[in-house]
Amino acid sequence: MRRSRSSILYIKGRERSPKKPARPRVVFPTTPTTTPPPPTRASESGGGGAFPRSHRAPPRKTQCMKGSWSLEDRSFVFSPDKMGSNSVDDLIETSSGVHFSGLHVDGLPARDSEMEKPTTSVAENMHRQPFVIGVAGGSASGKTTVCDMIIEQLHDHRVVLVHQDSFYHNLSEEELTRVNEYNFDHPDAFDTEQLLTCMKNLMNGKAVNVPNYDFKTHRNILPARKVNPSDVIILEGILVFHDPRVRESMNMKIFVDTDADVRLARRISHDTIEKGRDIKTVLDQYSRFVKPAFDDFILPTKKYADIILPRGGDNHVAIDLIVQHIRSKLGQHDLCKIYSNLYVIQSTFQIRGMHTLIRDTSTTTHDFVFYADRLIRLVVEHGLGHLPFKEKQVITPTGSVYTGVDFCKRLCGISIVRSGESMENALRACCKGIKIGKILIHREGDNAQQLIYYNLPKDVSRRHVLLLDPIVGTGNSAVQAISLLVSKGVQEANIIFLNLICVSIIAF
Repeated sequence: MRRSRSSILYIKGRERSPKKPARPRVVFPTTPTTTPPPPTRASESGGGGAFPRSHRAPPRKTQCMKGSWSLEDRSFVFSPDKMGSNSVDDLIETSSGVHFSGLHVDGLPARDSEMEKPTTSVAENMHRQPFVIGVAGGSASGKTTVCDMIIEQLHDHRVVLVHQDSFYHNLSEEELTRVNEYNFDHPDAFDTEQLLTCMKNLMNGKAVNVPNYDFKTHRNILPARKVNPSDVIILEGILVFHDPRVRESMNMKIFVDTDADVRLARRISHDTIEKGRDIKTVLDQYSRFVKPAFDDFILPTKKYADIILPRGGDNHVAIDLIVQHIRSKLGQHDLCKIYSNLYVIQSTFQIRGMHTLIRDTSTTTHDFVFYADRLIRLVVEHGLGHLPFKEKQVITPTGSVYTGVDFCKRLCGISIVRSGESMENALRACCKGIKIGKILIHREGDNAQQLIYYNLPKDVSRRHVLLLDPIVGTGNSAVQAISLLVSKGVQEANIIFLNLICVSIIAF
């Protein structure tokens, strides 16, 4: 079974030292998906033609390479020189949570085949942990407004909002006859066990059905709201800090602190318009239940908050600081904490939208090529940004001195035939007159690789190399290509591997 990923990842190496050889940089996608690889993928040998034949550039005698690949809608760059004894295949295996047959460099021992067959539970449990935010406060304090403002500013991340109000217990027939005596602000009014189950499943990467509670009938109605796992989960409610089991699941706890008079005015407006209650009932409920429950249960949980937010949604400065903190946490991918030469391109709706199009079986060949070219151009641009630059001063037309940088002069690209040729046009568009070489590797079986042909620049050992291959299946072709470059004198620190989609292999 295969799972395709799409993002952009770089693995970056360092200069060789006498004691430990540097390893190449690799651009690698992170978030696993269940969508199939591009619809036009071919099954021919020779590197796996993943793009339409009409899109492949004609062979050239000169070439160049470096490393990066992309998975799902994020990308990262990895620095093998700080991996210790770990090999590049450890990175791939860790990033996918499943077995990659390896990205071995010459001299590295082969991995035991028994260790390359994780169980189903391992594959299921390896996922990116979401960032969970709890937002508590009194009734009508502005919690939902704060949540909406956070979601709006985190527009380039997948965010879901879960309301504690969805988990009220259904009232019995007897309770419905005296509903005005029912305390909806008491902790026992909520089905906390069901809330915990939903949160646990979301944090484990599973979609959940959140109850749809009707405040007029005081019962759950169909259909339930389906919530998919996301980068950020916001849990909002008056008593989300009350149960310690719920609190422990949160990465950030925000308490919205609003004046009691403001909350009462909002409560009257909200309950009369949205819940169909009359003002007398609202005021009676407020004095009998809402205010006492706030003093007894809600206010004491304020001490658990990491951030106390005065004035709710009107406090734009505080919300901006909260969003900045969340972004800093989301921007650091789990693998980036382990591998310093791993670089992930930040996900945006544009990138996710283009990945959606190239994965859609109904996408036309013309649109597939167009959006694949756009994604490839992004990968190439990010890869070029990791090349060495020298400071340079120039004179502007107005006679001023401008201090900038000079491009890396000794650069070449190497494409792994045939799919790698689909990335050549983007590289030529970014690097005028760049030399491009080719490596053809024939696949025999799942793991066997046989080098058939290569055509490299004569001075490739003195150049920085961009290694091009948009589709990575097992990684064996990339390993073979890197091994060939190293045998030709190219330092691993000077290789950047560029990739668009990586397919992970799960053993059951």
